Amino acid sequence: MVGQETSVTLTPLGGLGEIGMNCMLLESDGSMIIIDCGLMFPSDFHYGVDVLIPRFESILARKDQLKGIILTHGHEDHIGALPWLLPYVDAPVFSSDFTLALLENKLREHNLNKYVDFRHVRDNDTVELGPFNVHFLRVCHSIINGYGLGIESPVGRIIHSGDFKIDPTPMDNQFTDLEAFADFAAPGVHLLLSDSTNVEREGTTLTEMEIKGALERVFRNADGRIIITLFSSHIQRMQEVFDLAALTGRKVAVSGRSLVNNISLARELGYLRVAPDAICSLEDIESFPGDQLVLLVTGSQGEPLSVLSRIAQGEHRQVRIRQGDLVLMSSRIIPGNTKAISRLINSLYRLGAEVLYEKVQGIHASGHAHRDELATMLNTVNPKFFVPIHGEYRHLVKHCQLARECGVAPERAIVLENGQPLTFFERGVRFEDRIKVDSTLVDGKGVGDVGASVLKERKLLAEEGLVVVHVVVDQETGHILIGPELVTKGFVFEQQFEHVLDDSKCLILDVFESNPKASPKKNAERVRMALRSFFRKVLHRDPVVLPLVVSV
Repeated sequence: MVGQETSVTLTPLGGLGEIGMNCMLLESDGSMIIIDCGLMFPSDFHYGVDVLIPRFESILARKDQLKGIILTHGHEDHIGALPWLLPYVDAPVFSSDFTLALLENKLREHNLNKYVDFRHVRDNDTVELGPFNVHFLRVCHSIINGYGLGIESPVGRIIHSGDFKIDPTPMDNQFTDLEAFADFAAPGVHLLLSDSTNVEREGTTLTEMEIKGALERVFRNADGRIIITLFSSHIQRMQEVFDLAALTGRKVAVSGRSLVNNISLARELGYLRVAPDAICSLEDIESFPGDQLVLLVTGSQGEPLSVLSRIAQGEHRQVRIRQGDLVLMSSRIIPGNTKAISRLINSLYRLGAEVLYEKVQGIHASGHAHRDELATMLNTVNPKFFVPIHGEYRHLVKHCQLARECGVAPERAIVLENGQPLTFFERGVRFEDRIKVDSTLVDGKGVGDVGASVLKERKLLAEEGLVVVHVVVDQETGHILIGPELVTKGFVFEQQFEHVLDDSKCLILDVFESNPKASPKKNAERVRMALRSFFRKVLHRDPVVLPLVVSV
């Protein structure tokens, strides 16, 4: 299997063993394509970091081989990292008109939209990229115009499911085209890459028609205002809200930049139908009775600066919670956001609102296939090899178990992790040497300049605080001329612990008096060590101590 035998190498740069940051390379015969290029939002331990993106070294080292970038759909975990890659590569980007419109808006914020070659595709279109022929197969997801991919490669046919579910009654014909998948798979599929997010959930997902029915009952029974929050890219759900508002005689007011932008974009492209008089401005909401109003707002994940969070804190300029308001959180809780959402719900109840969310009311359907739907995809495609994608490690393992139950040979259901290249031949596979894929941290305009050591320092500052010592000494005698002065941040309440800080100053004086001829640098280090030891002994705390010794 070595030498000149035809091969295709698959390298996941993100999205395997984690939720988010999906990015995958396919290489063959000196050509390379990228499938998705997403970001991931930071966890609590990423102090101050804005987003996480894949490492692009393996792409940039061979960027002359890059034939194209394929985007399955427009969610941030599939397109969000492109502003940090596109300035350094020259390759066309292929996807649906809605996905590319979302990307163009994102790139416009970075002043990059004029320099990108957008290639619009439609259902069942095929594009040729070096040795790869990529077919776009429609899938149903929680965003419109999503695609799975059928890829003709030098070693055989490869199917990438994209994010999908199988909804028999989708809104606006946004269905998963199993017939197209079956037709592509008919000659035989060498490899299936399939979404693993909901493999632990038995049965099938709720359909959008079921969600619309549940929302309709809520709309008809609500006596006051309805405040609804959802993912700002979920156009189908927005259409349901506008339809039900019209059905129950309510106007819709929209608040939140991402919602306003995406609604405008979807209307412009013909994916959202809204009557001209269906929307009212926020300035006019007080002129409508509560039972004639719906507020569509951002904040489904409890984001601190979102509209719903500002409403819950009483900080929104135009909207205040009233007794009897009904808040609908029509979205899933993304792992890591549970505490923020719980605080938000409690705040809303404290102000007198009633809150309905996924755990207490069937008002949200996942966009990811449950176990039975994943089995349907496996049985439809009937692949020779199977690699699960898009999920945490346990999801990948359980999806491989399901693949074996569906007839994939045990040794051909393979769990990959990020950075593990796998080469496919016509008659076998080979694991290549791992590559480094630690995520790149983006903090403001800094890309990659925040690493483990900086995060460790930020963690220490967050947990223990900072003590700054300022001393001015005579250059010749070493005697203190000014100070010592102490400034603390996040360490102790200075008035309550004034006696401890006074003792600290005495300790600093002792250091300089015992070594007046020592260099400022050496005395500064001795002050730092002495104070850290003192604070650990007296307060059981270990702040960052920053001595500033100036010699004049």
